[in-house]
Amino acid sequence: MPVPVPLPTYRQLTERTDAPAGSSWYLFTDHPERGMANFAGPHELLRAAGSVVHGHAFNLDYALDAFDPPMSKSRGVPRHRITAKHDQARDDVLDDFHLQAATQVDDLRHRRASGHGFYNGVPDHEIVPGNPRLGVQMWAEVPLAGRGLLIDVDGLLRDRGTPLRHADGPALTIDLLDEALDAQGCHVEPGDLVLVHTGWADWYLTTTPEQRAETRARRCATGFAQSRAFAAWCWDHRIALMATDTFAVEVLPVLADSDFRDSAPEDDGMMHQELIAKLGLPLGELWNLSALAQDCRATGRWDSLLTVKPLNLTGGVGSPANATALR
Repeated sequence: MPVPVPLPTYRQLTERTDAPAGSSWYLFTDHPERGMANFAGPHELLRAAGSVVHGHAFNLDYALDAFDPPMSKSRGVPRHRITAKHDQARDDVLDDFHLQAATQVDDLRHRRASGHGFYNGVPDHEIVPGNPRLGVQMWAEVPLAGRGLLIDVDGLLRDRGTPLRHADGPALTIDLLDEALDAQGCHVEPGDLVLVHTGWADWYLTTTPEQRAETRARRCATGFAQSRAFAAWCWDHRIALMATDTFAVEVLPVLADSDFRDSAPEDDGMMHQELIAKLGLPLGELWNLSALAQDCRATGRWDSLLTVKPLNLTGGVGSPANATALR
């Protein structure tokens, strides 16, 4: 999937006048609506195949009803019904199935850039069910696949004796990403699907019911600080996916000094608009990374062949990730 060479740096993106500042609109010519997923093409997939050396497969999805109730108050847990036409048959029905209530990927129609529109200027009237424009089916028809690189922020800070206090919802910086990579002895390569292990999801699912209720009521979650530095890290490394085991990738509540207070007023300065609607970056949230992180630490290897196969839902806004890491 060819992309222009050379591509601008993130700083150059912020100086664009032919498109929203800080955006990658119109830069991907072959498959323009796949956004930064284009960075993981055939060459990157073939390179990733070398990561499979032990024959182990890791599921990166939590159960659809694991987060009950979900952190997002607008989403619910699916209700599973089994139906039967006669005694020898069974069928499934999921009621109130919110596709982004557990392990998921945010599609490019999940957020709109305030004052500009959806990614690549796709008009609002086309963001409807059944219309393929920017739909999640793009990543189902040609799945996201490539080298998955796990960055173990949780392990780094535990080794330092300063584990994350998830009840406080700490904000993470790109310095932690770089320091964890240095400690692991690896680096990001173009087209990587980056997985950041913080331990938040495991903490949330195993803490007390009272703590979960308080965390949900405060909408408080560990994540990355809302900064242009984080957007620049993602773009300048040419990654094809940013997935974490946190609720929103970015810290919540939004920091008072968010770099995007003015550009994302409807979201109180959240970074989603910059990452999704402007850069076209697939975001993964609430991923199950604990077992993979444990294996990475045990083997000293941090890469895998990663596949992400969303539901083939035409015009979908998001989907369960259906993610598998092969090592």
